[in-house]
Amino acid sequence: MTSWSMHEVPVPASVDAPDAGPLLALTRVTNDVIAHEWGTRDYDRTPQEILGSLRDQAYVRKDRLLVTSDEDGPDGPAGTPLAYLAMNLPLRENTHTAHVEVGVLAPYRSRGIGGALHDEALRRAREAGRRALTGSTDQLDEPAEGPATLVPSTGTGRVAAQDPAVRFVASRGWQLEQVARRSVLPVPVDPDILARHRAAAQEHAGDEYRVVHWGSHAPDEWVDEYAKLNTRMSTDVPLGGLDFEEDVWDAERIRRTEAQFVDRGIELVVAAAEHVPTRTLAAYTTLMLPPDNEEFVHQEDTLVLKEHRGRRLGLLVKAANLQRLAEVRPAARRIATWNAEENSYMLRINIDLGFRPAGGSGEWQLRLDGTD
Repeated sequence: MTSWSMHEVPVPASVDAPDAGPLLALTRVTNDVIAHEWGTRDYDRTPQEILGSLRDQAYVRKDRLLVTSDEDGPDGPAGTPLAYLAMNLPLRENTHTAHVEVGVLAPYRSRGIGGALHDEALRRAREAGRRALTGSTDQLDEPAEGPATLVPSTGTGRVAAQDPAVRFVASRGWQLEQVARRSVLPVPVDPDILARHRAAAQEHAGDEYRVVHWGSHAPDEWVDEYAKLNTRMSTDVPLGGLDFEEDVWDAERIRRTEAQFVDRGIELVVAAAEHVPTRTLAAYTTLMLPPDNEEFVHQEDTLVLKEHRGRRLGLLVKAANLQRLAEVRPAARRIATWNAEENSYMLRINIDLGFRPAGGSGEWQLRLDGTD
């Protein structure tokens, strides 16, 4: 059996710095674990993208641990990366929570490595005064209804009870609070179809609403409104039984996050709906363009404020943003997005636009204070 050690990953000055080795190893093992789970390299990250995300920890403390082999073996020399722990601890709001991601390369599972990383996550959470941990398990397909499945507290969606990752977290006391659906859209979408969707949504919304666009830097005139939308994103979307409080954004946080995206090499494509009479923003949607993969796009946040719902603004901004994507990233071929299974309104919009189910995740929570 391979002996191994757990190491903290430092944040180097650059990906070429003398102490960047652990960051490069973290990148490799993270990419390999996720590619094994999904059977695609679409979710690969670059060392610079990970470094850029770790440099700014003003709002979230980001602990990264790497497990490496202690000795030469058939799978590689001593120091070969075997597993990782990524742990995010909010520092402003939601300071009672922490998000945990444990990944172990397939050949090294069932050797106690994942359990050791899990125990380390619990130790750090308790040391930081956290009382609720969140984490996810992935699934390529949602299982059919039946006794071999688990259903979250929302009552919608299922995970397979015998899936190894599900058994790992369930045996350690985690509770399934939500199931999310992953959906994939082939792009570009037929321009005529997008034009029809946008026109129909605009007609329903009326002249009180108009679409505004920007990229990786929100215009000064909209940055405060954009911050309000990001704040509301933390409370207006379905959360199931997950214990989250309002996450407050302001213009400074928007600008810091935009600078972080630049450091990571990520571009944004944003469409928002302006409520013309009040000069406020009523809805927005964001596409994220990763570095080094022009064919793949992440569909990130989409939100329509509760007070503006029922006017098809979600369809309006998403159709408009897909039109914009065809202009700024013509090489894009697929978009992936995640939605809570109980979010029937947003799922309906996605289906209308051509998104199709492609697996999903279980969203889990572990309470450290002994409550349900």
